[in-house]
Amino acid sequence: MSHIETDLIHAGKSFNDTKAVVPPIYQSSTYYASADAEAYMAAATDARYPYFYHRHGNPVSSQAAEVVAGLEGTEAALLTATGMAAISTAILTVIEAGDHVVAQQSHYSAASILLKELLPQFGVAVSFFDQGDNASLDAALRDNTTLIYLETPSNPNLAVTDLAHVGNLARQRGITTICDNTFASPINQRPGDYGIDIIVHSATKYLGGHSDLTAGVICGTEDLVNKAWKKLLSLGGSLAPFDAWLLLRGLRTLSLRVNQINANALELAVWLEKHPTIARVGYCGLPSHPQHELAKKQMKGFTGMLCVEVAGADERQQFTRAQTVLNRLNIFANAASLGGVESLAVHPASMWGMHHSPEQKLKAGINDGMLRISVGIEHIDDLIGDFEQALAGL
Repeated sequence: MSHIETDLIHAGKSFNDTKAVVPPIYQSSTYYASADAEAYMAAATDARYPYFYHRHGNPVSSQAAEVVAGLEGTEAALLTATGMAAISTAILTVIEAGDHVVAQQSHYSAASILLKELLPQFGVAVSFFDQGDNASLDAALRDNTTLIYLETPSNPNLAVTDLAHVGNLARQRGITTICDNTFASPINQRPGDYGIDIIVHSATKYLGGHSDLTAGVICGTEDLVNKAWKKLLSLGGSLAPFDAWLLLRGLRTLSLRVNQINANALELAVWLEKHPTIARVGYCGLPSHPQHELAKKQMKGFTGMLCVEVAGADERQQFTRAQTVLNRLNIFANAASLGGVESLAVHPASMWGMHHSPEQKLKAGINDGMLRISVGIEHIDDLIGDFEQALAGL
């Protein structure tokens, strides 16, 4: 069995039937049909067949999917056009009208909208639990619960879900589980190892790693992934050929990037926690994190994501100071997204203000003094120096 770093380079080579070391970009919407009627029928109907029509499959998509499936330890994977295409397709694959879904209080904002607004329109009830409290999940389950939807660590507050507890409970009750593993990446965490059925990613983030594509991934058993593929044919969120090629390229360096990012983030979090103008640092790699011991059990590394709360006498001052810091930062760009080689910082209360009520923001752990930080691969001394000058004089 080879190591992750080797698999990232060599997995999926069977889909490259050329002599090119780097697989070509198959910028084609369709492919020549076989003269054999049975072969043509198989090409038109076989799940994820790469040489029929682009919405059905693409050779580079197949290669990248095999790499990600290997990373997550699942039988198969399916690429989509965005992370939300992966999330929505995976959820719609396993639910139907009359079902009940249980989800966390804190999720990526677009996923929250899907759960709170879209699913109820189609007769699906959704309840929410505190991901830091296993008893809260137990109490939320009903006889008709068919899906538990997770995200750990969560966006943006870095709360951690007990994957083993959820996996065991769901298996006992015959409930399907989906986990968004974007924040952790499979380098740091594999939810399938704890009994989670389906793993989804916004591959725009760590998997791609260069902020130059949007993509999503659904990982699971062959049967579940094929069902998701069939659903995706109708939903239409297939990944473009060039983006599939960019994703495959980004995956080559995933382990190198994430390990460097992990080290940078931990050192920055330790420094920030000691700074007098920072009221709190949310990073699951710190002993001060309320779920640090759980994170150590189910994660190999603690990701490059952290959140900080700028100190202030009241919410207004916290907001003003957080904006001041954001505007002073030079290396940390004020830009949405995360998981790239460059460091980013955003103000979640502003970014998600139109999507969450004050009550919803409170439940999701978002306040006006919070900054969400995505640590990149720059030199750690420069990253600390950037925050040092931005926090000076507050």
